[in-house]
Order: sequence, then C-alpha cells, then structure tokens
Amino acid sequence: MTIQIVPLGAGQDVGRSCILVTIGGKNIMLDCGMHMGFNDERRFPDFSYISKTGDFTEMLDCVIISHFHLDHCGALPFFTEMCGYDGNIYMTHPTKAICPILLEDYRKISVDRKGERNFFTSQNIKDCMKKVIAVNLHQTIMVDDDLEICAYYAGHVLGAAMFYIRVGEESLVYTGDYNMTPDRHLGSAWIDKVRPDVLITESTYATTIRDSKRSRERDFLKKVHDCVAGGGNVIIPVFALGRAQELCILIETYWERMDLKVPIYFSAGLTEKANHFYRLFINWTNEKIKSTFVHRNMFDFKHIKAWDRSYIDATGPMVVFATPGMLHSGTSLELFKKWAPDPKNMVIMPGYCVAGTVGSKVLAGEKKIQIDAFTSVDVNLQVKNLSFSAHADAKGIMQLIRQCEAKNVVLVHGEKSSMGFLKSRIMTEFGIPCFDPANGTTVSIETSHVIPIEMSASLLKQHLIRQSEITDQSNEGLTSSSSLGDSSDDSLESINLKKPLTVKPKDKVLIQGMLVMEDGKPIRLEDAEEALDRLGTAKHKVRFEVRKAYNATALRLAVEEADYYKKIIKSEDERAMNTDGGMDDLYKDWDGDAFALDLVFVALQKSIGSHIKIARENGSIVVRSVKIRAPTDEDEFERGGLLVGWDYQDEDLATRILSVVTLTLAANR
Repeated sequence: MTIQIVPLGAGQDVGRSCILVTIGGKNIMLDCGMHMGFNDERRFPDFSYISKTGDFTEMLDCVIISHFHLDHCGALPFFTEMCGYDGNIYMTHPTKAICPILLEDYRKISVDRKGERNFFTSQNIKDCMKKVIAVNLHQTIMVDDDLEICAYYAGHVLGAAMFYIRVGEESLVYTGDYNMTPDRHLGSAWIDKVRPDVLITESTYATTIRDSKRSRERDFLKKVHDCVAGGGNVIIPVFALGRAQELCILIETYWERMDLKVPIYFSAGLTEKANHFYRLFINWTNEKIKSTFVHRNMFDFKHIKAWDRSYIDATGPMVVFATPGMLHSGTSLELFKKWAPDPKNMVIMPGYCVAGTVGSKVLAGEKKIQIDAFTSVDVNLQVKNLSFSAHADAKGIMQLIRQCEAKNVVLVHGEKSSMGFLKSRIMTEFGIPCFDPANGTTVSIETSHVIPIEMSASLLKQHLIRQSEITDQSNEGLTSSSSLGDSSDDSLESINLKKPLTVKPKDKVLIQGMLVMEDGKPIRLEDAEEALDRLGTAKHKVRFEVRKAYNATALRLAVEEADYYKKIIKSEDERAMNTDGGMDDLYKDWDGDAFALDLVFVALQKSIGSHIKIARENGSIVVRSVKIRAPTDEDEFERGGLLVGWDYQDEDLATRILSVVTLTLAANR
C-alpha cells in the first residue's frame, strides 16, 4: 500500500501551507494558507493540481486546518466560496472562533486599503465558517466509515492542534506548527505513541537549537529598557494572538517590578478580543494561567493600553506591539516607515519572517527598503532579532519523532538548506527514511503492516525443536542430531539441553503452520495435524521438487581436482596411477550424477552437517524430508541435473539446502 504526499504550499518554503495527502484511497487537504511574500496569484496554493475542472468536493474527502495563523488558513474562504469546495472542514473550537476575525482583518487590508480585486468578501468568510466542524482534543472523529482523525495539543498558539489520521491500517500525523517547550501562557505539544507510517512535520527552525528561555527574556527586557531610557521608540511586530500575549505578560511584569512609566500600546481592539478568547478557552492554556485565572486575569494588563493612530506623532519614548508580524502591512508597517530613519528607535523581530516580507529584508540588513512601487524607506533604527517564536527547534522536532515513533518523516514549512541538514540528521539518528519535497512534487511512501495472530503452544515447541537442528550450532548439549530428527515427542523436555534454547527478540525466523480464521475469534496459527484433527479433516502432504542443472564437462574437471576424491582413488587402487592412461582411465565410464551428488554431499557436510543428520540412501542424499537425487527414466525432468524435493513443512531447511546445491553446481559450470 502507498501513501502519497504533495505539498501545494510550504514545500521547501515557509508560508502558504497546503499539503495534499492520499491515504487508503482517501484524499485529504492539510491546511489551506496564504503566502505573505506575494500579492498576486502566488499568495494562494495552486488548487488546479487537485482538479482541472473544479470538482474539488468530489476529489477531497475533507480539509483539516491546524491553527488560525493566516499562512495556514488564509486561503480557506477563497477555496470554499470562490473555487467551490463544499465538503467537510475540521478544526478545533478555538481555531474556529478566531479564524474569521483574522480572515476579516486580512480582507480589510487587502481589499479596503490596497484595493485588490478577485478577493473573498466578508459574507464569503461567514459562509465558509458554516462548513466547519469543530473538534475537541483526543476526540476521534469518523469522517466516513474508513477515515478517522484525532486532534492532539500542539502548543504554538491558542487552539493549535496536531492531527492523527488513520485509514484502515495506514496512518499519518500532521503537526501543523507546534512547540515542544512550554511558555508563560501555553503548554508544550504532546502526542501518544501512535507509531504513524508517516509524520509530516514543520521544520521552520530545522538548524536551530535555542538557548535558555530565561536568558532570551532578560535580553529582550534589557534591550527594550535601554532603548526607551535613551528616548527611543520600540516597535515589536506581532500577530494578534500567541507571541503577543507571551511578550505582553513578560513586559507587564517587568514594568510593574521596575515601576516604569513609559507607555506601552497594543493594536486597538486586540487586547479585548484576546481576553475574551483566553477566558473562553482557558483549558487550552498552561497550568499556571488556569490556577490563577479565577483570582487574577493574567491578560488584564495595567500598563498596556490600546493604540490609537494619533499617538504616532507623540513626543517621548513608547513601546508598541503592532500587528501584523513580519512588518507585512497594517499598523506595524505604518510605524516602521515613520520610525525607521531615526537611529534612536528600535525594531525587535520576535519570530520568523517569510522571504519577501519587509521583516525579512530588515533582518537581512538592508539599509534602503522598497516598500511598494511608490515608497522606499531608509533604515537607520536598531534592528534586533530575538527568537520568541513558538515553533519547535531542531531538538524539539527530533523529540517529537522519538515520542510518536514515526516510520517515515516528511519535512515541510522550512527553508530548503535547513531542511536538508535536518533530513540527514534524522536518517542518521533514527535510521528511517526522510523526505523534503518541493511544491508540486509527489512523495510516494510504501507501507507494510504486521497482522497480529495467536500461535498454539504445540506449534511453537515443534518449531523450537526444528530450529535448534538448523541454527543453534553453539548448543553443545544435544545428545545427537539424529535423535532430534527421529523424536516423536513434541515437548521441549524431550531435548537434552545443557542450556535453555532461546529466540532473541530481533531474530527473524520462519514458522509454518495452518492459519485458522473463524468468525468472532482471533486469527490463529496452529500445527497442521492439530488443526486437522480439530476440524475432522484428513491430512494430505504437499511436496515440491525442482531440478538443479550442471555442466557435465566442467563438473568432471572439478571432480578430478577435488582433494577428497583423489584420496579415495589412491587408497582403493594405487596401481591405477601407474597405468598408461593415468587418471583418464578411471573416468572412461564415469557417472556425472554420482559425482554431482558427491560434491553436494561434501558441501552439505561442511555447511550444516555438524548440527543436523545428512544420510546417503540408495544413491540419494536425505536431510529430514529433503531428498536430493539423480533423475530416472520415470521422471519428466531432463538429465544433466539433480532433483531436490521436500515437504512443505521443511521449506526453511529446503531453502538453505537449495542455496548450497545451487552454489556448488554453479561454481563448477
């Protein structure tokens, strides 16, 4: 069976997350985001890959949204209302509550301020959200009779979830964005040991291992304090919910402790909205927030006030948390254009910036940035990059792979060079395949599954007896190999052992029996005679026979050079060596089949003869039920070869003997 994965977005890139997965015949879209680095048709995924005719509802079994960030949900109204998808959409309750607010802000900026066309409307957003089915954590949802999904806590932002998806015996986990480290308001990501066939994980910080969280917080507060003490303004671009609340809690506590009077502002309306959502979904926060929420709301900030555009020309220092993050548009970009020329001011980038955004250009050290076709900005202010991002770092990604015990890993939502490094590390450390497909590239992963069955004790005992004859060469406690082969007692006690016979957990051994399947009972592997007796069915024997050919001339030359045969000749007829014909006279009536059997007999004695009985009977070699002989006139096989036959229960032994016979005869062709 095969699982196919195609990134329509976030393949060797950050932004526009949209992963198309085919598992067990089901087609699932994981996230449906927009790209902040583009303002043309490239900002949305290329949905024509799914269907050229637009029948998306027929093609997809469901859409799953991991969290409310626009690079994961920003294209959803476009896909449902403008492209026509009318199927099920799944997300958590907080994501369903917050998504429409951020989508509406995105629409206002794109349409009302930038005047873009062919964009979704406010009504489109409302109609889209009506199609959403909200899920709880650890709730198993049956999308249909075969497809089931289950959400796990991902940290990152309020409502973010990893999704476990299962169809039949095939399964995968999609992480979306997640954080394996708890912070001041959210817990760390966690998932059961689900052992998925595929783990699709973000890799934003694939090459980063973050330093101490406390040292980063101290560094952040010191930089902010030093800037405002010098009379400068600090702009901190953030998204509406998530890192914004984390940093607000941090700076609020510091301002209270230091009794600072410098004003701190937050984009208008968002503080109230954040308070509402965190109060509504308090169970999604960490234990500290939950335990103190009744007595004190950690999100009721004393020192942080709502921002008003009239403050932009106010004198004196200030700190502003401005949306959106990455300086992509809105209040953050407006303040940046105003304050960037003054070296007293500072911009602190607390997270990752997508390539193409103003934030990424600022972090790259550009001193003159072209905002649009009509606006450029001289950048003289101080630029600081402090990673308060709620993404897992390299250590966290490795931790999640170990935690869920994935069999294959697919990296998305990261830069190509970083993903390549992490891919190599995963394959080296875990010994499992890892992939990092580009957008539009299909990854096909073959899956295999073990079906658990019960085994009868008598069959296991018989197998251990037979296995001891073939593989347990180190066991010197056997009385004789022949006594084992002739034993009619199937109990372990019938073997005279000095040490117990063991099978190690990692040993791969072949056990043959009869597979019994009955309604309402587990599948069971039984000894054939036991099963037949229970079913009242007569026993029959299945026997196989194959021909192993050889080159008679080459074999004769090989036999002449064989040391063991020369010794036999000398001992039986010393005079033959002095005849006029020499050794040739001995072979004038030679029997090729007999010589071939001699060679095979010696080879078998060397390879398995020390621990299993090998007999010569009536011109044949006999090893338990395996018989090696020359063809007769009654056989349908042609001459110039040996016939190897065996009963089905000795398949494992026959396989080893066939290898010896093949190599012995082939070496002398």
